[in-house]
Amino acid sequence: MKNLLNQLYARAPLSRADAYTTLKRIANGEAAEPEIAAVVSAINMRPPHLSEIQGFRDAMLELARPLPLDGRETIDIVGTGGDGKNTFNISTLSCVVVAGAGYPVTKHGSYGVSSNVGSSDVLQALGYTFTNDRDTLIGHLDRAGICFLHAPLFHPAMKNVVPVRKSLRVRTFFNLLGPLINPARPRYQLFGTYDREVSRIYDYLLQGEETRDYLIVHALDGYDEISLTGGASVRGRRCQAIYEPSDFGLPALQPADLYGGETAAEGKAIFLAVLDGEATPAQTDVVCANAGLAIRVIHPDRSLPDCVAEARESLRSGAARGVLRKLLDA
Repeated sequence: MKNLLNQLYARAPLSRADAYTTLKRIANGEAAEPEIAAVVSAINMRPPHLSEIQGFRDAMLELARPLPLDGRETIDIVGTGGDGKNTFNISTLSCVVVAGAGYPVTKHGSYGVSSNVGSSDVLQALGYTFTNDRDTLIGHLDRAGICFLHAPLFHPAMKNVVPVRKSLRVRTFFNLLGPLINPARPRYQLFGTYDREVSRIYDYLLQGEETRDYLIVHALDGYDEISLTGGASVRGRRCQAIYEPSDFGLPALQPADLYGGETAAEGKAIFLAVLDGEATPAQTDVVCANAGLAIRVIHPDRSLPDCVAEARESLRSGAARGVLRKLLDA
């Protein structure tokens, strides 16, 4: 570990093999908390490197508990977090809306670490019980159109890192890994990143996975999702563009419109308000924008406004609210 730290302090990138070995050692309990904190801090002090993300991801996927879908084609909408914007749970709500539109969702997420309320925090507040039992999750997927994969139950490698992440309370390279290690390996995915360089790394990693379709979003003002507060870089296997709010057929928003509160209870209140048709127009619009872009991952031939309209109908009809009801009753 000493040689590794010296290499990191010299700002030299780890090879893919060294990154893989490092994460395996952490997962196996071979590194003490101060050593883990030192590694995380050293990596945080410089831009991410492709070889490191590849190696860390290799190890995480190897150690993960998989969720075989037996041919079911699903989608996930997930961001890196760590953008420091403290928005409400836009990606999780978008998943419920997409499921309400008839597209099966395998949502991967966890508690908030660098933000106040993560997807697991709000779902727990809503009364959802986390599980990694395959039959139960497939039952949720088939009945409700969505299941939720609580990351700590699927990634035992994280148990030795959680105390360090909680103590640091800042984004780390684990934020970058989270969206890339969904154990269901969904056919479709909408990624959000807090950094444009991270978007490029994601794109490079995913270009070789020809059985998957994806889009990667980075809002130019720093959000890890479509924020409608300005332009957003969107890239994928077949496109690279800057999307403005007008491209979605929606008005521009202000950052204050997206505030998510300080507690899981506040996050829950906004979550239910959106599904019940009692949210602000801005809150509804930003959810429909992200859900609409996710639908376009599945149907790249459709226009963005048409996809947004499909997402809005999922809310208007009550279908999205029905998804949550079925999920909680399952």
